[in-house]
Amino acid sequence: MGIVIANIIAIYRRELQSYFVSPLAYGIASAFWFLAGLFFVMILFGPDGILVTVSAYDLQGQQFAPKIDVPYEFSRAFLDRMGWLMLFILPILSMGLYAEERKRGTLELLATSPVTNWAVAVGKLLGVLTFFLTMILPLMGFEAIALSNSTPPISPTIPLLGHLGLLLLAAAILSLGMFISSLTDSTILSAVLTFAIVILLLFFDLIAKTIPGPIGEAVSHLSLLKHYNTLIQGIFDTSSLILFASYIILGIFLTAQSIDALRFQRQ
Repeated sequence: MGIVIANIIAIYRRELQSYFVSPLAYGIASAFWFLAGLFFVMILFGPDGILVTVSAYDLQGQQFAPKIDVPYEFSRAFLDRMGWLMLFILPILSMGLYAEERKRGTLELLATSPVTNWAVAVGKLLGVLTFFLTMILPLMGFEAIALSNSTPPISPTIPLLGHLGLLLLAAAILSLGMFISSLTDSTILSAVLTFAIVILLLFFDLIAKTIPGPIGEAVSHLSLLKHYNTLIQGIFDTSSLILFASYIILGIFLTAQSIDALRFQRQ
């Protein structure tokens, strides 16, 4: 067990270091920060932003103004935009996890090494997920500053559950993207296929509405978007956690099987 953990840590360090020396990774982070910052400002101060809307209601008089929980609405709206932004960012982050190894010819060495395929997959996933975490940490700081000035203060459970949902959604998408990356040596094809699969998983809820009966309910339960929205609303639902964990484990399992198939071919 100790050897497996040591292997995972070694792969994790190697993968994480590769992101911090990659110009593409810095370009992705810069684009992400720019767009996320733009969403942050527009949600708060834009023409249809929360603060402008509340000010307009105040001018109409308290008796006509609907009650708006500004901190809650801001947290939910911002995390909702982050979920859609991740749809475009994460396939690009995951596209080179194995495709680059195939292109450089190092995947064969990795497949025939004594390190188990599960350890490699887990290490790679943890590495890219940690890099994504470093991307959202500055945004969490800005959110904390904005929410700390709210009166009355927002319950910390709501933003904590929302960011947990953000990380779980990211891990699920990256895990599936890692599997797609293990199937091809084209990073562009990997990103496109990952984007297409994630779009399908996000909209399972809409597809389920066209299917009557228990089958439709089962398909609806597979929707990533449905369970993500549950968490960013501050609702703790164990079924959502189980679903995200299932997607993460599925991606790791399929990746390990894909590398096992490559190892069999080489033998």
